[in-house]
Amino acid sequence: MPVKVIISIFLEPGSMDSVANTLKKLPEVKDLYEVTGEYDLVAFLEVESVEVFREILKKHFLNLKGIKGTVSSVILYTHKKDGVLV
Repeated sequence: MPVKVIISIFLEPGSMDSVANTLKKLPEVKDLYEVTGEYDLVAFLEVESVEVFREILKKHFLNLKGIKGTVSSVILYTHKKDGVLV
């Protein structure tokens, strides 16, 4: 069963376009949103395992110029998806 992860991303000023353009090309990034509030971007990932997620986080998120920090949440269970109870 795939692991689904929400990553909330803090950006350096002026880096929105370059970071978004890089992240949206990753096949593991299923959805990418520019948001208001505490974070600047929110990414939804689907990966094979927590180990794979760890490698993607280290390689593609934490080393990307313009990302100041991230907060990751692994989805444990889905109660409702696209307006439909699961």
